[in-house]
Amino acid sequence: MDLSVVIPIYNEEESIPRLLPEIHKALAPTGLRYEIVCVDDGSRDKSFQVLAEAAKTDPALVVVRFRRNFGQTAAMQAGLDEARGANIAFLDADLQNDPADIPAMLQKLDEGHDMVAGWRANRQDTFVNRKLPSMIANRIISSTTKVRLHDYGCTLKVMRADLAKTLNLYGEMHRFIPAIADWAGSSIIEMPVNHRARQFGVSKYGIGRTVRVVLDLLVVRFMQSYVTKPMQVFGLGGMASGALGVLILLWLTLSKLIWGTPLADRPLLLLGVLLVVVGVQLVSMGLVADLLARTYHEAQGKRPFHVRTRIVGPGAGGAVEEGEA
Repeated sequence: MDLSVVIPIYNEEESIPRLLPEIHKALAPTGLRYEIVCVDDGSRDKSFQVLAEAAKTDPALVVVRFRRNFGQTAAMQAGLDEARGANIAFLDADLQNDPADIPAMLQKLDEGHDMVAGWRANRQDTFVNRKLPSMIANRIISSTTKVRLHDYGCTLKVMRADLAKTLNLYGEMHRFIPAIADWAGSSIIEMPVNHRARQFGVSKYGIGRTVRVVLDLLVVRFMQSYVTKPMQVFGLGGMASGALGVLILLWLTLSKLIWGTPLADRPLLLLGVLLVVVGVQLVSMGLVADLLARTYHEAQGKRPFHVRTRIVGPGAGGAVEEGEA
């Protein structure tokens, strides 16, 4: 298998019948052996029924259905788990990403890069609640992670499977895929791609997600620099706090012994005790975090979702499996 196109889907019953033919139209002339992995993220409309019907006649289609809505990141990870291609492309299901860009992105990949990230240079979205928050988020993410990209929010990306399989996405980490890939020393290039206005339904994103981006960015930044050495964060802070607390208490002790200064009504005494206690707690947290980091890197096979149904097109047996997977 040369290529796996992974598509997270949530309430896109109107877009799917147009999306699948567009993908075939873009990829069929390339002569590549490809599959289309669609992950239904607990859709409440008829998205799964549309996909199930299409799988009866489309040998390239693989459908995975979640028991409930777990989020885009989980859906993308599920698609990665199912993907068999040597290269993997991520694509939104709302028709705003253009599948016709994928062959050109694959050519960029053949030039020696590990990932080609899409850049919606002429984005067809409203400014206030879509473009502006995205611009702010891109600036913050680029300056924090040191991976300079114009558009972290574009789902359209193509990467090598050996890189994609190491991502281990969870939470809301799908927007930080380039930063995560960069930590592994991957070569990343950004390419302008066609962006189209939404034709059906409503956007699942809004300005409120900017806050989530900032919170996730704190996690990403910690993982980028200290996930293998958390004691250097907690321990350093604990030692600084404890040392300052000890100095304050030492000064108060000398003041009491030498000048007889009363300490009962001194807020400085409470501050010194607090700093010492906080220092001990931070050092303890560093020790625990080191143990958790070891467990984190040694853990295997943990996924943040539960698959209800897995459908494979007739080219692979046309099997339908119900129940826990």
